[in-house]
Amino acid sequence: MSKKIAISGKGGVGKSTLAGALALLMARRGMRVLAVDADPDANLASALGMPEELQKSIVPIAKQRALIEERTGAKVRQYGQIFKMNPDVSDVAARFATAHSGVALLVLGAIEGGGTGCACPENVIIRTLMAELVLRADEAVIMDMEAGIEHLGRATAHGVDTMVVVVEPGQRSIDSAQKILAMAGEIGLRSVRFVANKVMDASDKTYIQKNLPSHDILGTLPYSDQLRRGDRNGLSVLDTADAPLATHFSNILDALIA
Repeated sequence: MSKKIAISGKGGVGKSTLAGALALLMARRGMRVLAVDADPDANLASALGMPEELQKSIVPIAKQRALIEERTGAKVRQYGQIFKMNPDVSDVAARFATAHSGVALLVLGAIEGGGTGCACPENVIIRTLMAELVLRADEAVIMDMEAGIEHLGRATAHGVDTMVVVVEPGQRSIDSAQKILAMAGEIGLRSVRFVANKVMDASDKTYIQKNLPSHDILGTLPYSDQLRRGDRNGLSVLDTADAPLATHFSNILDALIA
């Protein structure tokens, strides 16, 4: 099974929580899983329950200076250079992913000294790598994205099976979700679905259903203090979740891979 799932949403809505839960569930079901942290505020390792020392050992791809210079033929953070726009990245995931609990984690990192659209060697590596993972990887890929989806260009978008936008019952989150939906349409993403998170009561659920296409809502996740406590103790999302919450995660995965 080689589903490609991208997860986006406003900062703080629980993207990494959902991405971590789905990746771990897939692994526990016997699937080969690559989790990609494409959010500059990287939290996916923590959601997977990766030990702190192992997290500290991870060097994001954007910081792999030797790799970037070797593959693009250009020096990092030097301008006015000619460099390869289609570098070979076919071995990057295998070389630089960190394994934990049956999930291989690849952290992309942030581009310094420019926006995500900058024409720099670091950005070329990351965009090319995203295309490689989406279009050619033969395992399931879960991508934890930032609120914008610039890493997914038009050429890559058609390889994404589903974009999942995580929302919480608040207007800023809804506004962000609607902007992501518009951007997804512009680059040709075929399937956009929503997950309602931090839902405390029926009014929260109704609010989200009124503001988003209800038939595109995969499921809801209740507000959970246990996840916050588990995060403090270095536990994964699934090791923290009680049976009802774990069932919610499982139902969302079932809907995604049906």
